[in-house]
Amino acid sequence: MNIDLTILASDEIEKMHKASIKLLESLGVYLPHEETLKKFEKAGARVDKDKKLVWIPEQLVSESLEACGKRFTIYGRDHSKKAEFGVGKRNYQSIGGNAFWIDDNLERRFAILEDVTNSARFCDALPYLDIVGAMSDATDLPESYRCLFATAELLKNTSKPILVWFTNRASTKFIMKLYEIVAGRKEEVQKYPFGYYLFQPISPLRFPLDGVDVLYETCPYGIPVAVSATALMGATAPATLAGTIVQQNAENLAGICVVQLIQPGIPVVYGGMPHAMDMGTTSMIAAGPEQSLITIAMTQLGKYYGLPVYVDVGISDSKIQDAQAGLEAGITLSCGAMAGADMFGSFGCSGEDQGTSLLMLMIQHELIGFIEHMMKGFEITDEKIGIDVIKKARHEGSFLAEEHTLKHFRKELWFPQLLDRNFWQKWFDVGHKDMRTLCKEKKDEIFKKYNPEPINESTLMNIERLLNDAKKHL
Repeated sequence: MNIDLTILASDEIEKMHKASIKLLESLGVYLPHEETLKKFEKAGARVDKDKKLVWIPEQLVSESLEACGKRFTIYGRDHSKKAEFGVGKRNYQSIGGNAFWIDDNLERRFAILEDVTNSARFCDALPYLDIVGAMSDATDLPESYRCLFATAELLKNTSKPILVWFTNRASTKFIMKLYEIVAGRKEEVQKYPFGYYLFQPISPLRFPLDGVDVLYETCPYGIPVAVSATALMGATAPATLAGTIVQQNAENLAGICVVQLIQPGIPVVYGGMPHAMDMGTTSMIAAGPEQSLITIAMTQLGKYYGLPVYVDVGISDSKIQDAQAGLEAGITLSCGAMAGADMFGSFGCSGEDQGTSLLMLMIQHELIGFIEHMMKGFEITDEKIGIDVIKKARHEGSFLAEEHTLKHFRKELWFPQLLDRNFWQKWFDVGHKDMRTLCKEKKDEIFKKYNPEPINESTLMNIERLLNDAKKHL
């Protein structure tokens, strides 16, 4: 049983693709990276080195799409914990890092490295999370080596695949060395990559120097690349859904060309992560109806190119775990899952990029369980239909005592960890708790009982030596 949600007809997908190619061929993209401009020129693209512009022909786009890896797996240091792409599996991750941390009492402060440590340990315990993001941008450390230290904390405190922001080439060199220390050697990193690199063009139609530069360090290690701008409808993209999607698609295609020119064959994830701007508040809309439409359309485009797709859904503009959070996150995540996306990120956000909250992550984790059970569908067999048991129960008036019920109910039903289904009096007697209270209790229970699989002492010592070396050189 398949759930297949679409919004674009095949001729509309073709029209959007051709419009994106027209942008790349006629307007081009700004690319302030001399070495990469030379690669484009050698590949037959028209280049203006003074203005740092490149016009990308359709043929080069087609060749790049053909070259890139479309199925791949990333691994935790425990190789049995993995995230698979391009095989019809959904992968869920916590966000790579926000500047602010929101505690249980709604106090917001700048995030620190300790928050990365705690969130990594916490996410390691959540069964529905496949990829553990740093969740916090450790502002207590210098930006020059912040991402390196965050990566170290992730590797020490979770055995799942990880996500961290790569900020510049110098620190990325040290992150690759860190991967080697934990994996044992470079060849093991290439075979079992710990994560991927989120490579983001800047809308409209521009690329950051550091973002491109990082690829020259990650690609030799075979690190997969998620290519995704975050075009903002009405601000950094046209004030129409169609225009925003076409522009973002052009930026993604240009990014794929960049990646494949640096190293052909690197696996790529197509990012469907544009958002709209609220014209009343000027904030980014995390989860309006526009986001559902964008998500479905971008997923269709990514699948049109034969690529796994990363979408930004399951989040909310709400700052707390309330009805708004459940409504917005639930609707958008359902749309992304039914559209067939491969990866869902940003879990843990309280309001889009307003801060990171473990309590918000708790309600989103519950939601993932709901969605995963829904996406399984159900079997239609003679045994499941149960004509004989219906016949028997018609006379007795109930199915509760039937062996058929005992045999099947545990697999047919989803049992929530947080959502309340008690009768009124039971709910009232146990404290009539709201969702925020239940999230906090569950979070505290996890921290009290759970400890991640540790790294051996010799590896920890090598990590510490690397971090001390990085402080001197970065």
